[in-house]
Amino acid sequence: MKKVLALVLAVLMVVALAACGGSDKKDEKGHVYWLNFKPEIDETLQDLAKKYTDETGVEVTVVTAASGTYSTTLTAEMDKSEPPTLFVIGNQQGVKDWSDFALDLTDTAIAKELNTDAYNLYDDSGKLVSIGYCYECYGIIVNPDLVEKAGHKVEDIKNFDTLKTVVEDIHARAKDLGFDAFSSSDMDDSSSWRFTGHLANLEYFYEEKAAGATWKECPATITGDYLPNYKKLYDLIINNSLTAPTDLSAGGHDAEAEFKEGKAAFFVNGSWEYAAVSEAVPNAVMIPYYCGVEGEEKAGLNCGTENRWAVNSEVSEADQQATIDFMVWLVSDKDASATMVEQLGIMPYKNAAASTNGFLNNAAKYDEDGCYVMDWATNYQPNVDEYRKDLVSALNAYNADQTDDNWAKVKEAFVDGWAKQYKAIAE
Repeated sequence: MKKVLALVLAVLMVVALAACGGSDKKDEKGHVYWLNFKPEIDETLQDLAKKYTDETGVEVTVVTAASGTYSTTLTAEMDKSEPPTLFVIGNQQGVKDWSDFALDLTDTAIAKELNTDAYNLYDDSGKLVSIGYCYECYGIIVNPDLVEKAGHKVEDIKNFDTLKTVVEDIHARAKDLGFDAFSSSDMDDSSSWRFTGHLANLEYFYEEKAAGATWKECPATITGDYLPNYKKLYDLIINNSLTAPTDLSAGGHDAEAEFKEGKAAFFVNGSWEYAAVSEAVPNAVMIPYYCGVEGEEKAGLNCGTENRWAVNSEVSEADQQATIDFMVWLVSDKDASATMVEQLGIMPYKNAAASTNGFLNNAAKYDEDGCYVMDWATNYQPNVDEYRKDLVSALNAYNADQTDDNWAKVKEAFVDGWAKQYKAIAE
């Protein structure tokens, strides 16, 4: 009996030692737990996680939060004994909430893979809290063939004056050419966001730029100093279009179809339109919001994201290193980065696979040429639905009758409306 007991104890000791050894090995390698922000790429990330584990032996777990629940899911997961090692801090509010849990990524291997600093977030101390892993862009989509047919070249459009020359010439000869300059700029809910949100960004961006620093949070007031520049471009768009300004309020026009069918040479929209537009206009390109600002020859596209990685500063160094190694693999491995790019459009990393989205490639080319990125300052619009609703109302009045008095109402909705809505959400 004693011999049997001794044998059992010996076996248990061997098992225990083996288990400890396995645990030490895992701890030594570290592991990755990514709390994913984008449900639409969950399947892709699960496949990549398995592939990485098969190749390296490092355990990678991907958990995807349901749409609209990321903040609450992150809060719950961070309280667990094994919290996410990789998570998303997508905006300045996130920086305020989670900076204490974010590793400073300055000079890390993943930061050294970046090809731009434009999509990174810092806290007040200067710590690099999170880095963008994909981005989108918007601007003016152009059909080069129609521009050339009118006797011009896209390459000649370098600022507002050159854009104005091409646009007004096409509009003046629209009947003979068989196409107009801009597609319709409707003010119904399906279209107005292009002008009350995206086009408005040029005013916010240049105001932000003039301040000398990125806004750290939604400002209580704005000056509207660059509203005249917004007006220049807005007037150019609505007055040189297939649809008269007086007919924009009710909507009903399909701006995308007009562009795809060759009825207009210019279309105000974003990179998400590339798949649809390129079917009909495969060589379509995107140019910046030229609006008469000094030095705008070096302007790039409006680019931004809320998809930004942060590494948990509270997990072990082994887990932090494993997480960073995994991130580097995602953005530099030929096959892995190609898979990511296929799903996300473009990744701002030196060794990532090239994007197949032509408009995002246009954005990258502007970056490479030293042009400044127009970041998404429009994300700061306070009480956004009400703010844009009042702006639509004012723009409709102006579209119907382009007087100075009606433009003054646009300015009131744009500038005073900002302060009004900021106060509404602050109370």
